[in-house]
Amino acid sequence: MWKYYAILSALFAALTAICAKVGVRGIDSNLATAVRTTVILAITWGIVLVTGAGGKLRELSGQNLLFLLLSGVMTGLSWLFYFKALQTGDASKVAPIDKLSVALTILLGILILHESPEWNVLVGGLLIVAGSLVILL
Repeated sequence: MWKYYAILSALFAALTAICAKVGVRGIDSNLATAVRTTVILAITWGIVLVTGAGGKLRELSGQNLLFLLLSGVMTGLSWLFYFKALQTGDASKVAPIDKLSVALTILLGILILHESPEWNVLVGGLLIVAGSLVILL
């Protein structure tokens, strides 16, 4: 059962990166982190206020807010599945499979964001997939 939770964790972690990439376009990254990350709310809003980026809150577009909120939802789902996988499986198996999010992010970056990865990124992603398959099987 832990395998399914670990795979779901990887999927939502990959979606988190994609949503954050879209959501952060054209805005201060500290402000984006503050919106997305409620877990460290006090820290991120503190950084925003200290750097003066808080005044840029009105500059957030509907798209920025939508994708930052979606990124936050994906992060929460990823953490829920990760901890469930850890609860029911070995950390030495769950954590490497969770890192499938790296390969999934490469794939989603190509498909959704139309990124053109270098050969070494593709090979690295394939090695992560291969390693995860060895662990899963």
